[in-house]
Amino acid sequence: MDQMALLLALLLGAVVTVPLGQRFDLPAPVLMTLAGAGVAFLPFVPTVDFPPEFILPLVLPPLLYASVQRTSWRQFAANVRPILLLAVALVFVTTAAVAVVADSIVPGLPIAAAVALGALVAPPDPVAATAVAGRLGLPRRLVSILEGEGLFNDVTAIVLYHVAIAAAVTGTFSLPVAAGQLVLSAVVAVAVGLALGWLSNRLMGLLGDPTLQVGLSLMVPFVSYVLAEEMRGSGVLAVLTTALFVAEHSADADDVMGRLAGNTFWDIVDTLVTGVAFGLIGLELHNVFGTADGRIGAMLAWGAAITGVVVGVRLLWLLPATWLAKRLHTRRDYDEDIPVSWRETVVMWWSGMRGVASVALALAIPLRTDSGEPFPARGEIVFIAFVVILSTLLLQGLTLPWLVRRLGVRADTDAERELEHELAIRAARAARHRLREIEEVEDLPEEVSERLHRGAYEVGARISPDIVDEERRDWYSRRAQRLRTVQRIQREMLSAARHEVLAARSEPGADPEIVDRVLRHLDVRSLR
Repeated sequence: MDQMALLLALLLGAVVTVPLGQRFDLPAPVLMTLAGAGVAFLPFVPTVDFPPEFILPLVLPPLLYASVQRTSWRQFAANVRPILLLAVALVFVTTAAVAVVADSIVPGLPIAAAVALGALVAPPDPVAATAVAGRLGLPRRLVSILEGEGLFNDVTAIVLYHVAIAAAVTGTFSLPVAAGQLVLSAVVAVAVGLALGWLSNRLMGLLGDPTLQVGLSLMVPFVSYVLAEEMRGSGVLAVLTTALFVAEHSADADDVMGRLAGNTFWDIVDTLVTGVAFGLIGLELHNVFGTADGRIGAMLAWGAAITGVVVGVRLLWLLPATWLAKRLHTRRDYDEDIPVSWRETVVMWWSGMRGVASVALALAIPLRTDSGEPFPARGEIVFIAFVVILSTLLLQGLTLPWLVRRLGVRADTDAERELEHELAIRAARAARHRLREIEEVEDLPEEVSERLHRGAYEVGARISPDIVDEERRDWYSRRAQRLRTVQRIQREMLSAARHEVLAARSEPGADPEIVDRVLRHLDVRSLR
């Protein structure tokens, strides 16, 4: 098996573990890690051989871009205080604690390398946590905090990591110079992200075709990352800024096909890249154990100690930080997402699994310094990092569902239904308002106008039947049942039509291009 076959096997595993995880009630990232670990020790499986300098540019941009599709600038702005308290500050505290402990227990580990270790194990992985949260029905505010924490933790940790790696590689460090570089890196990244986000939205509007729009969206995060890095900015912050800008200023609300195609595409990218990254965690075990060189007991002890620091610091920070966040929370901050009970705080603590970002940063550690010497204690750092990743991912990932059920943390379904109810009313009002505007300039037949008014009302009723009174609700329920019957029969009719058109593809004289054009028409009709 060569490297290409190994990559294809990882991609296949990324797809297969999703339904398996759903069937066995296990997070897909955990299954993928276990699968990679099992495959790593098979004799015919080659050692992963991937240049460290390509890990970050290839893995992080698509994952960050896909993650931002699930959030918004408003959500970020409303949660600045919790993000700063519960995410950004926690990365600094965790990095410092890990660096101090690692420097004291690992022989020959320079302080710069210890800080790099602290930075790469500091950020929790939002992918694994939200994969579990989505299936467990956690409160939406907790999911929002975990997603926001994951995004901004990654940015903060990666900036710290680059500073520490630069100090270890060059052998020099100056606090004022490092602080100036951090500020410059952030300014350049935000400027690049905003400029590229604006340009992307303009190009999206010009392209029009969903296929070309999706192709452009694939290039955007990589271009943003590389361009910012070339200008000495933070690539991850640039990607985050670009993605937030694009999501906030989406080109056209009526571009249904483009939106459906784009969402589906990025779901696929997120699944594949995440699966490959977690599979690499397991596959790297073979290499990691190879670096132990007879010291596996001592290195496992170091890894266990650092894992204890990572998990313990998170709990010790979250308890006072959530208390402070609630004290600062006022009635005006109704959009702010914070844990509202100690149970939610415990769930948030136990959701701090390490994953993709930590793997990418560990594998991206340079092999040599500027002087040509091997990077100091690289093998020890990678080993400890993988112990932390696997310990948190497997222990916390496998027990988080049990903990959530034990504590009884559940989503506020009443609040979600209320929001859905309000949006249904707004949608119906907007439809009726637009209909009245049309009626002012067009002379519609009475029966057509009456039917359209009824249809405008149904726009909201189909979303939330609670917006109508009980008598009408029964009528809409019966009508909905009839519509479902009609739609089921229509689906079967369209299915027969598609089968007939596809069969024509293999007939003599058939033009595949015309067949595909007709089939696309039927597919679009089916979507409607």
